[in-house]
Amino acid sequence: QVQLVESGGGLVQAGDSLRLSCAASGWTFTNDVMAWFRQAPGKEREFVAAITLTGSATYADSVKGRFAISRDNAKSTVYLQMNNLNPEDTAAYYCAVVRSRTVYTRTAMYDYWGRGTQVTVSS
Repeated sequence: QVQLVESGGGLVQAGDSLRLSCAASGWTFTNDVMAWFRQAPGKEREFVAAITLTGSATYADSVKGRFAISRDNAKSTVYLQMNNLNPEDTAAYYCAVVRSRTVYTRTAMYDYWGRGTQVTVSS
């Protein structure tokens, strides 16, 4: 059974940084894409960043230059380093994975999801 467990969320002030982690179990890291999405209250879940098995990263325009996605295949973990946070980044952040070599930005393309971790940025 595949499980994705996010951690690292919290309440921070504008300009601060956070590092999210997503630990995967029951999943063999082979030709997959791991991604982060986020969902603010009253809004649809949106793509944030994704990374292929070989480390190629893709970002949403809204986070380019501020967020960095990385993965440690030996630890079955993907990370999201978030810098210079602003109140618009407030959301629940979800980790997802799909067996693919192509990065998808649509939620429907991902096979497994974590339960999310809350990030709140105060002004």
